[in-house]
Amino acid sequence: MAGFAVGVTAARRREELAMLLERRGARVVHAPAIRLAPLADDVELLAATRACLERPLDHAVATTGIGFRRWLEAADGWGLREPLVSQLAAAGVVARGPKAVGALRSAGLRERWSPESESCAEVLAELLERDLAGTRIAVQLYGERLDELTGPLRAAGAEVIEVPVYRWTGAEDPTPLRRLVGQVVAGTVDAITFTSAPAVAATLAVAARDGLEEPLLEALRDGVVAACVGPVTARALTGRGVPTVQPERARLGALVRALAA
Repeated sequence: MAGFAVGVTAARRREELAMLLERRGARVVHAPAIRLAPLADDVELLAATRACLERPLDHAVATTGIGFRRWLEAADGWGLREPLVSQLAAAGVVARGPKAVGALRSAGLRERWSPESESCAEVLAELLERDLAGTRIAVQLYGERLDELTGPLRAAGAEVIEVPVYRWTGAEDPTPLRRLVGQVVAGTVDAITFTSAPAVAATLAVAARDGLEEPLLEALRDGVVAACVGPVTARALTGRGVPTVQPERARLGALVRALAA
């Protein structure tokens, strides 16, 4: 990738992604699009945790490793970790992927099932094989709503408790991202990487504020490569006619290999 410039919009693990790109010779342009909002005073997370403890859960879904760990850390601060872990153990937890599995096991829990694809669609299919009428299901979110998962569960008769474990907000200083958008439009970077759907949304919002949303999308349709870690991340771009590069597995290393290829 020597001679190519790649924009990195990631907030979490941005150093790791940049290192992987630089090892292949790329010049990295850092422009974090989002940041994690703090959890300490998250009243929504506390309310969701208490709702999980009100009555027995029938099912639970862990979608990300970092999100599940942060949920237990927050519960620990409220003195609710032990009853929450007991409640989850009794319900049985479906883990979306290996990182969620690792977080479960580090908490002394065992996953009931985990799809090889790390896909929410497979998690949904597994749950819908059961009679969900009247059941209670806790779904750990990861920075955005998961209507494609929670909606069908509710339609099947389940009471779904959405657990908003962490929330993305815009970067404290949007200047680097605004500069990156300008570089994409000008064609002075060759690719831009996205590791989350909120990062895509934030980038489009920053471009829109500067009157550059359509020029940005046009540049991504014609010349500048949009590399997304997975289909959920890519959805907002593909819906606007932007072709994307995606790895077979949602991993940073796989993303860099797919972009290099």
